[in-house]
Amino acid sequence: MIKDLFHKNRPVYSLEVFPPKKDTDVSVIYDALDQFKELHPNFISVTYGAGGTTSENTFAIASYIQNQCGIEALTHLTCAAIPDRLFLTNFLTNLYRNGIRNILGLRGDQPRGMSDEQFAARYYKHASDLIQDIKTTFPFSVAGACYPEVHQEASSLEEDIANLKIKVDTGVDFLITQLFYDNDTFFRFVDRARKAGITVPILPGLMPVTSAGQVKNIIELSGTKVPDSLMSQIKAYKDSPEDLKKAGLEFTKKQMEQLLEHGVDGIHLYSMNKVEIAKFILE
Repeated sequence: MIKDLFHKNRPVYSLEVFPPKKDTDVSVIYDALDQFKELHPNFISVTYGAGGTTSENTFAIASYIQNQCGIEALTHLTCAAIPDRLFLTNFLTNLYRNGIRNILGLRGDQPRGMSDEQFAARYYKHASDLIQDIKTTFPFSVAGACYPEVHQEASSLEEDIANLKIKVDTGVDFLITQLFYDNDTFFRFVDRARKAGITVPILPGLMPVTSAGQVKNIIELSGTKVPDSLMSQIKAYKDSPEDLKKAGLEFTKKQMEQLLEHGVDGIHLYSMNKVEIAKFILE
């Protein structure tokens, strides 16, 4: 299980992939996984589709990572995807029977197509409730999410860390952060978390900027701040996609080097199914 890796390997290196939206693209992710395997990550996480074939592919991809690639698979599960406790039990049972022992419990955002009323009436309101039930069903290694720049619905860092402490106390074995580009923000967050009694490993999540359009999406979806040093490069190379990609990768490389110098528990790379990005950063 992933929680045991932190006792054997520090820093821990991990990647994240997502199921393709179209069934016709599924083979692409398996080709990528075969190449990711050669980078020897400690684990690979798989995002969860809110419904339909995407969620089914999540399970199949996680099983491939665990049983064919021989790498620990971390399966995401969101509160919005769970209609009742029976669904959760069946989902966890399928994972367990297929040798998958790791799960990331998330509240998750409101899925497209789900009404406000449906989202408000979801069976699990908070990730802490979901994680508690996971832990009482099977002995999974459970991960939780955290936000160095404060969760968008929290009024302050203090409130956010207090809520995080509640979640960790329900059984979280390690944390993975939302993506960020300012290491000082991460260091302050970890310091406050440790002072609040959160002792589990915290993996910084990194996502290289590889296109100008990506930056707009990142800011809109996560609210992440982009440092002036990176933004100036994005503006300078906006008309040169290859130069922009190179600059973005170099920024993440330096960001990772500084994090490792500070003795972080590991690096979680939001690799976006792109093998060349993972190779550049991890090699």
